[in-house]
Amino acid sequence: MTPPPPDIKDIDHPILKKLPEEIRTEIAQRAEYQTVAAGCMVCRQGDPGDSFFMIRSGTVRIYRRTKENIEMELAILGPGDSFGEIALLTGAPRAANVSVVGDAQLTSLSKDQFDRILKNYPVVALTLIKQMSCWLIDNDHLIEREHSRQYKPPRLSVFDFAIIIFLSCLCALIFNHSNPNGIKLFPNITLNSNISMVPPSIAVRELNNKTARFVDAMPANFYDQTHIAGAINIPLAVFDIMYMMGLSDADKSQKIIVYGRTISRLYDIQLANKLYLRGHKNIQVLEGGLPFWKRKGYPTAP
Repeated sequence: MTPPPPDIKDIDHPILKKLPEEIRTEIAQRAEYQTVAAGCMVCRQGDPGDSFFMIRSGTVRIYRRTKENIEMELAILGPGDSFGEIALLTGAPRAANVSVVGDAQLTSLSKDQFDRILKNYPVVALTLIKQMSCWLIDNDHLIEREHSRQYKPPRLSVFDFAIIIFLSCLCALIFNHSNPNGIKLFPNITLNSNISMVPPSIAVRELNNKTARFVDAMPANFYDQTHIAGAINIPLAVFDIMYMMGLSDADKSQKIIVYGRTISRLYDIQLANKLYLRGHKNIQVLEGGLPFWKRKGYPTAP
């Protein structure tokens, strides 16, 4: 049974919900809608990966079978969740089985349809890349939980733990003492001598006059919380991909102001050095980073 297409407000997947209304309208027109009864299989492990699904209502179970015929449950998903996303980019065979636990209404989009949308609207690709980073983190957590379930090391007493810490520190001190250059606890990241620092008072004038492009080097979740108004996000961890999407076609003589540092990481310096190696010679790093900018009351978003 095929239900009528939903209202545009139902196209509320994380990849799609921030897009302009006209883009979401086109996606709604291209999508396919279906109701699947409980107990039915939506797709099987090894099937062609040519589409992905968004769950409008109901529940689905995702599981995998090993060569030894051992069944491993991966997830139980409900309304607002999705599955099969990696197929959008790779077209790889399905890595798991998907069965319906409770009657479900699904919205599906084929790889060909989504490829056309990516070609016409690059903003979808940027949103998809950010979402993929979250999926990869979730997969890492899943693998970690599975390893923990299969192997649980014996518990250490407080005394054993203290002995291990003491011996580790002692070995580190001995090794450090025997090394003529010593061992630095924190890497010494230096800014290229051709890259200068810029105080917020001057940077804000560049922002207001639109004479410089601001680049946020922090991870996407930090950028989504708050960032300098008008700045683009190029997380250091996915620099190569995001650079191609956001700056590869930019005029390399244009001034770029980079910011993004935390107590433990100097994302801004590392990113500025990478941009310099890509041929951008007019680069500056914001003094004090985003916290100093915010204390000055300069414009931020969202």
